Amino acid sequence: MWSLPAAVQLTFDANPLTTIQKLLARPSIAVSQDTATERRENVTFCRSTPDADVTIHWVFNDLPLVFHERMQLATDGKTLTILTVQREDSGTYTCEAQAFRQVRSSAPTFLAVNYGPGPFEIKLESGVSRGEVVEVIEGSTVSFSVETQSHPPPAYTWFLPYDSIPPPTMSSFATQAVSREHEGTYRCLVSSGATHLLRLGALTVRVLETLTKPHIVPPSLNLVENASSVALTCQTPHEGAGVLWLLRGQALLPSDHLVLSADNRSLVIHGLRRDDTGPYSPDRVDITSGSAPGVVGTVEAELNSSLTLRCRAESQPGVEFHWTLEQSTAVHAGQVLIIRALTWEHQGIYGCTASNPLTQLARSASVRVRVVGPQSSLSAGAIGGIAVGILALIALSAGLGCFLCIRNARRFSREKAEGPIQEAATPTSEEEPHAESCSNWLSPMYANLPKPQGQVGVKKMLPPAPLEQFYEKEPPSVTPGNDSHGPRKPSPEVTLDPLVPTLPKGNTESHYEALLCHPESLDRSRAVTNLPLPP
Repeated sequence: MWSLPAAVQLTFDANPLTTIQKLLARPSIAVSQDTATERRENVTFCRSTPDADVTIHWVFNDLPLVFHERMQLATDGKTLTILTVQREDSGTYTCEAQAFRQVRSSAPTFLAVNYGPGPFEIKLESGVSRGEVVEVIEGSTVSFSVETQSHPPPAYTWFLPYDSIPPPTMSSFATQAVSREHEGTYRCLVSSGATHLLRLGALTVRVLETLTKPHIVPPSLNLVENASSVALTCQTPHEGAGVLWLLRGQALLPSDHLVLSADNRSLVIHGLRRDDTGPYSPDRVDITSGSAPGVVGTVEAELNSSLTLRCRAESQPGVEFHWTLEQSTAVHAGQVLIIRALTWEHQGIYGCTASNPLTQLARSASVRVRVVGPQSSLSAGAIGGIAVGILALIALSAGLGCFLCIRNARRFSREKAEGPIQEAATPTSEEEPHAESCSNWLSPMYANLPKPQGQVGVKKMLPPAPLEQFYEKEPPSVTPGNDSHGPRKPSPEVTLDPLVPTLPKGNTESHYEALLCHPESLDRSRAVTNLPLPP
């Protein structure tokens, strides 16, 4: 038993064993109007076919029709109505009839929708927009154009600020070599005879003179970082010209640091920074050695080798460099310090000072230089300790010798003063060198003496009276073989001058002075002076 769609009917003849199927006729479409105006009219499509009980499908642009709220479809599907036609409803409509496995399509029907013109703007090439005004340069070529959506295409009518016969009637036109007479307001009227709509656009054009190069009034040359403000003024003879400030190729953005005047002609920079250019103090000072770029704090170099130290610091304008060595007062000017052959005296801390003569600011850095070589096995502290020890030993030896010399000389003088006057023999040639060396060590006790002739007696020498106040009492000597000479006198405070010239060799009193200077010569001189040897 067959269950067929409602639209399909079977016809039975007198013979129930045979059936006959009818062929579907091609449907047709009738439309209320094939052209409609957008948002003003509606359109109705009606299907017409002699067959009954068929199923109807609507097709739009070869695709099943998608229904929306602006469409109405009759219950039997034979009538389609579009309410408030819009431009997207324009296209081809088709009706399909389906019955008992048969499909027949109607001829396509095209619906045209008129719309526009829509809103538009007049565009101007080769111009710079300043709000509602476009600026063009005198002598340049400018092009005007209009773009709008409309069906069918609209008509264009231009109204120019100058006489033009005939006026342009296209959507665009160009003007060659514009001059001041081309300045004014340009208007374009766009109209559609199909929709009976009109649109009007306007544009104001300003023709600028050919600009000459502007001039910036320079500020004072003595500008200091973080301490100065500067005002820059852009001067141009064109009164109507706009001024635009650029910083590194980009439009300058005003801020608390960069302040523009109302007409943009003046720019004030508060608190100059180095990126504004201008003089600024030297940055951190760095010292490098040789060709190496790294900063050094300590440098070790071989003895007799060369050493190059370089000082660097960023500053505007360029800084002055000065080198110093901690143990020297010499100053070397220049960025590079070169030592051709290192010696031990070149060791120490070198300082580099970078000074800006304009900002009066300076910064410094230092580097320690160490010289290494075969003779540097001992450290600087050990060498210094040895040197101090040697100097101390020399000083101690000299002091002890002088003390013994002065002590024996005074004791011998005291005994000579208390004893009888003795005659001295003429000294031998062997003793003369002792007298010469002695006269060079101590100052002589006699001056302006006549040159002696032959043998002379030794004068009795008494100490000056003021020295008595330094005497102190001592008990008599009980040493066997020595005479007691009364109280002992202490050594007076005397400054010795080692640079007094030697007395003549023939003066026997100079030999006496030599005995006072060198105790080791006293023993050999007893045979000459017959004086007792002091303890």
